[in-house]
Amino acid sequence: MKKLAFAASALTVAAALPLMSCSGSEEKKDEAANETPKSAKVEGDTFAPTTNIRYYNMDSVMANYDLVKTYNETNLRATRELENAMQSRQGELQRLASNIQQKVQSNGYLSEASYNADMTELNRKQQAAESYLGNLQARAQQEALRQQQEFIDSINNFLVSYNQDKHYDAILLYSPGQYFNPALDITADVIAGLNARYKKPAAKDAKADDKKAADAPAKK
Repeated sequence: MKKLAFAASALTVAAALPLMSCSGSEEKKDEAANETPKSAKVEGDTFAPTTNIRYYNMDSVMANYDLVKTYNETNLRATRELENAMQSRQGELQRLASNIQQKVQSNGYLSEASYNADMTELNRKQQAAESYLGNLQARAQQEALRQQQEFIDSINNFLVSYNQDKHYDAILLYSPGQYFNPALDITADVIAGLNARYKKPAAKDAKADDKKAADAPAKK
């Protein structure tokens, strides 16, 4: 009888242990759930993305933007200026060289010193011409870089202003090989807006500038 009573008591205790263990585990879970994390990650709201885009054609912009037309006029004058300067210096150097050659053939030099003096003058003018033409070319390259940056800035600034009330997600640049729905083309708006913002500089006397550029170094 004592053995049976002991066994029954042991079974009762054994049966109660899982309940106590589960009860303690549930209490710990509740405590853990009630604790506030020191650093909680905040998740943003999820929403469907939009594809509200437009595009424009750069070739059309460059063909119709008044700023580019002004660039073309400026570069044409610079090219003409360089060509005139080259012709002027080449003509002067050829005349000097021809005079020296004629004097040599006709025994016009009374001394070697006089011949050397003419050759020195020819070399000096040749170096001066090369320096001047090199400066013109460098100036043309600098102007090309300045024009490129001004052109890019003008388009970027316009697009930012243009999109303030349009709120497009993207304004893309069309290039051959890509396809966009023609209804998304805003090239006409871009050209009209750029030209409305552009102020053409005052015109200069191109002929006077060319003559001044061609004659200035020759007076030295």
